[in-house]
Formats: sequence, C-alpha cells, structure tokens
Amino acid sequence: MKTDIDSLALTVILAMQGRSVATAESVTGGQLGSTITSIPGASKIYRGGVIAYASDLKATLLGVSETLLSEGGAVQAQVALDMATGVAQRLDAEFGLAVTGVAGPDSQDGHLLGTVFVACIQRDEQGSVIDSVVEQLHLFPELTDPRAARDQIREETVAAALELLLTFL
Repeated sequence: MKTDIDSLALTVILAMQGRSVATAESVTGGQLGSTITSIPGASKIYRGGVIAYASDLKATLLGVSETLLSEGGAVQAQVALDMATGVAQRLDAEFGLAVTGVAGPDSQDGHLLGTVFVACIQRDEQGSVIDSVVEQLHLFPELTDPRAARDQIREETVAAALELLLTFL
C-alpha cells in the first residue's frame, strides 16, 4: 500500500500547481504530513501541519469549539471540518486537510474502531472558506493483530485524505 500512497502524494503535489495545503492530524499522528513531505517538490505546496492528538489541543491550536468537543468528542464531522479550517487559517494555506477518528484498539466517544472523518476546505485569496467537504469512513481492518490493524486504518486514512484533496484539484 505504501507505493499507492506515495503515488497519490506525487499526484497531489503535481496537481497543486502553486497552490498550498496544510494538514491537521489526530488519528494519523503526523503520517499524512510525512507522506506528503516524502515526495520531492513537496516544499512548493506544503505549508506545514498540526498534530493535535489530544482534544484540548484541537481547541487551542486549531480553534475547534470546546463545547463541541466536550459534548460529542473528537470523532465527529464538525470537528474534522473545524480542524481543516483552523489549520488553513493558522498556516495561511489555500487548502486545509484534516483527519480525526478511531484507530483502536478500543472504541472512542461511542465510535467503533475504524470510524474516521476526513475533511478538506478551500479558501479564497481573502481567506474565506469557499468550498468544503467532510467524508465519514468506516474502515474494517482485516488483521487480528491490534497494532497491524491500527497501521492499516492509519494508512487507509492517509490515502482517503489525499484522494479527497484531489477532488478539489
């Protein structure tokens, strides 16, 4: 799967054509940004990323509503959307790409293992959000080893995020 993800990342970099992206990650713990930056030429499009694994950091670093987080937890569509918006604003990028979800081994906030939200937003030159989309994924790892299942969920999440960004390009 690594080759497929690298191919997706290369396609994103080529398709960006001078536009910029920033990432906000929870469930992937930096893997999305790492995948993008592993491709030569990434510095032309990648502004940076925020790894906000803890919910309080989603609020303080990305502007996610503390009320939203306390009432519904970190695994919800609006959290992913707010993360994408917050990272694009704070890192001054045209696109914000965010992921939040459950990689296991246990459920979280009432969501089962493999529940992931991926969000992408696009801003105009004035910084206003002009387009956005959030996708909910239900990933079912085929592996019984909890660590391997976790890795599979994270890889599939990175691939889904890159594919989502491509739909904007």
